Amino acid sequence: MRDTELYRQILGVVSPWSVASVEVDLAVKEIKVRVEHNGKGLKCPECGRRCRGYDSNERSWRHLDTCQLATILLAKVPRVECGKHGVRQVEVPWGEPGSRFTALFEALVIDWLQGATISLVADQLGLSWDQVAGIQDRAVERGLACRKLEASAAIGVDETSSRRGQRYVTIVSDLERPRVLWVAEGRETTALQSFYEAIGPIECDKIACVAMDMWEPFIKATRLALPDADQRIVFDKFHIASHLGDAVDKVRRQENRSLLAEGEQTLVGTKYLWLSAPANLSFERRRELRNLQRKRLRTGRAWAIRDEAMSLWGYQSRTWAERAWKTWNSWAMRSRLEPIKKVARMINRHWEGVMNAVTSGITNAMAEGINTKIQWIKRQARGFRNAARFRNAIYFHLGALDLYPNSMKFTHSNA
Repeated sequence: MRDTELYRQILGVVSPWSVASVEVDLAVKEIKVRVEHNGKGLKCPECGRRCRGYDSNERSWRHLDTCQLATILLAKVPRVECGKHGVRQVEVPWGEPGSRFTALFEALVIDWLQGATISLVADQLGLSWDQVAGIQDRAVERGLACRKLEASAAIGVDETSSRRGQRYVTIVSDLERPRVLWVAEGRETTALQSFYEAIGPIECDKIACVAMDMWEPFIKATRLALPDADQRIVFDKFHIASHLGDAVDKVRRQENRSLLAEGEQTLVGTKYLWLSAPANLSFERRRELRNLQRKRLRTGRAWAIRDEAMSLWGYQSRTWAERAWKTWNSWAMRSRLEPIKKVARMINRHWEGVMNAVTSGITNAMAEGINTKIQWIKRQARGFRNAARFRNAIYFHLGALDLYPNSMKFTHSNA
């Protein structure tokens, strides 16, 4: 088989294109494959109409390596003059418009980026950081352009920062399947509003519940977008658990200072004993916790109130749920523990959403799982200085998008 025929089949090149020559340059470790157009059947890439040729421009593309030699495609790509769209460059079947890489090479980079950083992929493939980042950005742009943005019956709303304590983004997740639906810069009301506006009122009506923490801008945006929003908002169990855990720790710190002033070290080194779920503790640590609880400490009372709150989930009857939580709330408000009382007042202010969560069984657990993956993305990249790049990284890894070049269909069917 001639080398030109070999590369014609590898590249999936068909008329009006053909492989004219193949040149091996061992000095620079490259194989140059020249592809030519026969000048027939020229079409406008915008409207598909047949047009007369205008001129041609020399272009090159990096392709998959051949026997560890970098393979470069070279072609004079015709431009046409369309009566409607003016002068346009015709599309090539092996690559995306504006890309300096073939579709198969971009697909390889996309596959590698699923489990490696941009820097590592760039080093392994002999590319610049910007070139690999550009492939990732184009993949996300394609994926977003071809997806149909639809609401899920259950969505989760959360926020995270692109770097530690800097530039927040709002994440809207599908709670029925693990994927990110929307990423918006900031965590103000407008950030979540942009999602509701993007899907439109018909899709908004399909949303049965929105799981979130008690962040007022998110509550406001949801109330503005959804009819009967207070019946759809679900305040996540794990955020309430986090508030109660913080309250227990504040009580512990206050009491520890008082005990240390008296020369008593009972609570020294016990922070994670009080904050961990008993099921996650070893037998020895559980016995240590029980011994501390017998000492009638204020911290022990705070822990018991938190533990009781965590048992009051999964009610099917809203009447019984409200009765149980009112009893708990009365206990918390009579505890004389200000951090615990503060959480009880917060729950009172957001009563409807808490009761929705207690009786629906809906949590933001899937969104929290997505957030854990986002933290991994941040650690791998050592933070993001550019909010747009952070957004694209989230969509790339967690958006369940079709990332591969459209021209892959051509090369796969003809290779």
